[in-house]
Order: sequence, then C-alpha cells, then structure tokens
Amino acid sequence: MKKLSNFAAVILLLTLSAVMLLGSCTANDSGKLKVVTSTSLMEYIVKQVGDNLIEVTNLVPPNQHPGNFDIKPGDIQNLAKANLFLLHGWPGEGYADKLVASANNPALMVVKAVVDGNWMIPSVQAAAVDRVTAVLSENDSKNAAAYQKAAEVYKKKIQSVETEVKTRLAAANAAGIKVIASARQADFLQWAGFNVIGSFQSPQALTPQAVQDFIDKGRVAEVTLIINNLQDGKDAGQAIAQDLGAQNLNLSNFPGGFDDTETWEKAILYNIDILIQALGK
Repeated sequence: MKKLSNFAAVILLLTLSAVMLLGSCTANDSGKLKVVTSTSLMEYIVKQVGDNLIEVTNLVPPNQHPGNFDIKPGDIQNLAKANLFLLHGWPGEGYADKLVASANNPALMVVKAVVDGNWMIPSVQAAAVDRVTAVLSENDSKNAAAYQKAAEVYKKKIQSVETEVKTRLAAANAAGIKVIASARQADFLQWAGFNVIGSFQSPQALTPQAVQDFIDKGRVAEVTLIINNLQDGKDAGQAIAQDLGAQNLNLSNFPGGFDDTETWEKAILYNIDILIQALGK
C-alpha cells in the first residue's frame, strides 16, 4: 500500500505541475489573449483589431531590420507567457525557431500571417488586417465578432488615407518621376506612381561596380531621386545621388521608424510628405 500511495502522490504532483504550467502559459489575471508580434506593422494591426481585448508585445524595434534582430532574455520571458506568436513568415525572421524553443511554452500558438507585398501599401495593409483578424478570431472565438467589427472600422480608415494620399500625389505630379530605390521600397513607390528604373537589395550589395552601374543607368534615365529603406541603414544610395545630382531620401517600412509615426496612418503620410517635399510641392 505504501508503494501505491507514493506512486499516486507522484502522479498527482506531476499532474498539478502540468496544470500550473499550462495555466501560466495560457492565462493571465485580465483574461485577455496575450500576443507577441514580430514587427510594429503586425503589432499595430493587432492593436486596431484587438483593442482592449488583447495584450500585445512587439519584438523587433521599428527602426531596425528584422534580419538584424538579436534575442534578449526579456523576449524569451514574454513568449513564455504568451498565447499567440504572430510572424510575417519573412526570411529575416530566422530567429523565431530558436526563440520559440527557448520559451518552452507548450501552449503557444505560432502563426505566420503571410500577406504578400509591402504592408505600407493600403490594399496590402487591408489584406493583412483580414488575415490577422482571422487568426485572432480562431484563437479567441468568444471575441470574434468584436474583432471583425473593429477590423471593418480600421479598413474604412485605410481607404480614407489612401484617398488622401492619392490626391496629394496627383497634385504633386508624382506620376512617372524616375527613381532608383531600395528593393524594399520599390513596391511602395510603384504603387505611389513613381517609375523605379533600378533597385538595390541592401547597402552591402552596393559595391563600387554596382554603384557605377546605377550611376550610368540613372544618368541615361535622368533620375532625380534616390530612395533608401530606413531599416537597412540611412543614406545607402548617397554616393549614387551625389554623382547624379539627385536627392537622397530615406523612407520607413514600419510604423515608429521615424519620430511621431507610431501608427500606420502617420507612417505612410510621413513617407508621402518626404516624397512630395522632394518634388518641391
């Protein structure tokens, strides 16, 4: 009987420990869904859709490229307490597997909310809202209706911003302006009506020969703007711009990349301000 009692006590202890572990990973005092996001783009959509029903923590600072992210102890702790980890599925998120393993949270749902295109583009932002809303609804079905309602409100705001941006770009005669740009800004610039006659993948790709090739191409095409991606490092194309007598600009792909651009709306309007000012409008 003594052996049986000891065995039963061990089983009970292990069961209670497992329940406590799962409880610590899936619940919190507020009862809110705890979400960790990989970028400020994802974080902002979660905040718009989830509002006060969700607690969200973001990993990669908005002025940093995701591919350069280094895991910190606090990131592991946040993921150990989370219900949901939302990623883009980008190659630069290679750190995620190691982070998830270190968090050791068996209750954690890891979802890649893949949406093709530059999320600063209004139509892509709206598609991302739909994808994130679906994920939140699947993981917190009792609040699905609230998430759907908030998503529709935010998508109307996106449409309003797109109308404003297109009107301003048309007034500035931006259509067809020839530029050389970071590949990570090329889609956004083409959506805005600019003519991207060449793009570079990263500052490291701008070898002396590559710079000269862009200068030659830019001179023939009469390029007037060189546009960099802030998260890759400022002024990557400065040497090209100087030789061509073109303006060298930096745009951000993430809310919060520049001061006072913590929302998607502010971030896209800030980018548009930079472009229109460069056109002298």
